[in-house]
Amino acid sequence: MINVCLADNYPVVHYGVKSYFRDHPEISVVSNVSNFYMVPDALRNKQIDVLVIDLELEGLKSIYEIKAIINKFPTTKILVFSSLNEQIYAPNAIKAGAAGYVHKSVKLESLGISIVRVHQGLVMLSESLKRNLALISKQNKSERVYRKLSNREVEVLRFLSEGKKNNEISRILDLNEKTISTYKLRLLQKLDVNNIVDLINKAKTLDIV
Repeated sequence: MINVCLADNYPVVHYGVKSYFRDHPEISVVSNVSNFYMVPDALRNKQIDVLVIDLELEGLKSIYEIKAIINKFPTTKILVFSSLNEQIYAPNAIKAGAAGYVHKSVKLESLGISIVRVHQGLVMLSESLKRNLALISKQNKSERVYRKLSNREVEVLRFLSEGKKNNEISRILDLNEKTISTYKLRLLQKLDVNNIVDLINKAKTLDIV
């Protein structure tokens, strides 16, 4: 039996996932947490094979915190289950060490298949994402530059889109304020805009935030 911990903000998601897998022959949802601060205790208190986690989980400030969880609990596979844009966030999640990315628009049957497969040691990405990544790799640099945003750049962009200032972002991410300014300049260059308003509008148009 594959022991699963579900980390998600919403009770309805917990109820739906747990109900769906109640009689599953291979999967048992043995733990539920509603914020990131509860994750380490959940993984210490029970043998968790797969952690299913939303990138928008309360308390999860950076995808690098997922990397820290992987380092602390190397036997637990991480499967991201999120409504964030798969084309942007899935590659970054995989780079951080996650074993797969499942968009919340899919059927729970697909989530179940992904849980089983990441437990078997496979990396799970949707077929549409694989096709898009293959197409992106064939594009010229100017066409695919926005796809090449780093994890940190995406995180800074998300906080900027929420109206946060440089000093606020630096506190959240525990980075120097000058570093945040550097990321902001890189974002302006990569998305080919001249100001924050246009940066955020373009990010929304590209479904990055």
